[in-house]
Amino acid sequence: MIEPYQALGLVPTMRGIRHRDEIGTNLEHLSHLIKAASWLSSLDLPVRLIAIPEGALQGFNDEVLDLDHEDFARECAIDIPGPETDYLGALARQWNVFLMAQAKARHPEFPGRFFNIGFVLSPEGEVILRHHKVVPLLPVEHSVTPHNVWDRWIELYGRGLDAFYPVADTEIGRLGFLMANEGSYPENARGLAMNGAEVVYRGPYPHPHVGNGLFEIQNRARALDNNMYLIACNVGTYYLHAESDVPIDTFGGGSAVIDYRGQIVGRHDYSGGSSWVAGTVDVEALRRFRASAQWDNWIKDLTTEQYQLIYDQPVYPKNLYLDRAPYGHAEYRREVIDRQIELMHERDIWVRPDK
Repeated sequence: MIEPYQALGLVPTMRGIRHRDEIGTNLEHLSHLIKAASWLSSLDLPVRLIAIPEGALQGFNDEVLDLDHEDFARECAIDIPGPETDYLGALARQWNVFLMAQAKARHPEFPGRFFNIGFVLSPEGEVILRHHKVVPLLPVEHSVTPHNVWDRWIELYGRGLDAFYPVADTEIGRLGFLMANEGSYPENARGLAMNGAEVVYRGPYPHPHVGNGLFEIQNRARALDNNMYLIACNVGTYYLHAESDVPIDTFGGGSAVIDYRGQIVGRHDYSGGSSWVAGTVDVEALRRFRASAQWDNWIKDLTTEQYQLIYDQPVYPKNLYLDRAPYGHAEYRREVIDRQIELMHERDIWVRPDK
């Protein structure tokens, strides 16, 4: 039986990097934040899970500054495992927690490229899961996704759910990743749920899309639709580089722990600094609910043959970066976004607006 425990989503200050050596500043900050969060949050129940939000190690400078993909892969991306995961693994051992985190990282089968990778560290400090982000922040994020290199990816990993929505079966429940813009599409949360996920990490979302309610609506809906816990942790103050003295709350707060009924069980609305969100996770209660509910354990009712018709025709182009580096911002809008909008009009899915 899995006893109830506290799950934490960190809200760290972060500094963007220009070289991977600068990641050390962010790691040191995380060690102090974990100490404070773990001590204060364990006064009622033990802390067994800590989520470190996307961007906490490297910032988002590749996106903000429209950096060259191959330069960033060479100078700033990490390897998993590597020195950075070793550092975080030592913190997982120190606090006896499962630790979920993210980094822009290289892949040995794709030289010169980097992916956006979520990873789980066990309380022994070992990497037990890697999730390669399947949907970046499409207009500006330069990370390669499995769909971008589809043909080679399925040669390496096959076409099963584990290739795109891996889940780690652990002593605190089944853990999975829903990183940032992945959560904008309900199919990604459903993919995790259909692969057995029970406790899911949700990466950060930028302001103003936090302030206008998008982040909370998505998070509560994804948890409710799939009857799973969701740890939504947004980053805190963003400094563009290590020496910057300009702190900006780019993300706007909205961190929350959400249960399998879509109810918020812990929230932290502010992110102009460093803090954390905490909430109780009761995996046994989730499992009992899934096994006993008659109506709102939704997944048992999926008419999959019918739903497959929705996706009969491909929409977004696969293999976009199989033979080339990812586009910059302007190229992406011209070569992808504009063409995709035209495709929706040509198929009469969308009606063209009046001129």
